[in-house]
Amino acid sequence: MFTGIVTDIGQIERIEQRGDLRIRITTAYDTGTVALGASIACSGACLTVVDKGPGWFDVDVSGETVSKTADKWREGARLNLERALKVGDELGGHIVTGHVDGVATVVGIRPDGDSRRIGFAIPAALAPYLAPKGSVTVDGVSLTVNDVTDQPDGTAHFAVNIIPHTAAMTTLGDLAPGDPVNIEIDVLARYLSRMQARS
Repeated sequence: MFTGIVTDIGQIERIEQRGDLRIRITTAYDTGTVALGASIACSGACLTVVDKGPGWFDVDVSGETVSKTADKWREGARLNLERALKVGDELGGHIVTGHVDGVATVVGIRPDGDSRRIGFAIPAALAPYLAPKGSVTVDGVSLTVNDVTDQPDGTAHFAVNIIPHTAAMTTLGDLAPGDPVNIEIDVLARYLSRMQARS
């Protein structure tokens, strides 16, 4: 379980093709306090630490994860990192599971005061789960949806505002039109949809 509050930006140092991808990620975390088997959200995908050393940890990324997430699994890529929530931690964002629901694409970026307003196109399967002032996780970052515009083909566009602090402390400040991002819908919206489908 996570909150969508990024606490480090890691970088992929190397990738080994095994049965799965073995990926080494450099980090500013004190890895002496990271247990083997611990969960770390890597740009929104919950991954398990399988090896570690000073300033780095390794994760295995399955083919399923690669197929369901944005194209971020390459050497040099920067990843938003968040360690798993501990009992008693401040819940500063919203409840995030680290299970990526799909991939959205940046369709526009424009200044909005000191912030950046970023628009995304989201697949039709995820469109019903977004609502203005609701929560969404973009590349592991908890954000508030500003607006949602349904498209004729069933997809939707939604927009968020990225304040300067968020742009500086996450990879969202590096986004450009056409970039893919990992999306996790609000877990409450997921359960409400399931309940309505069965009623």
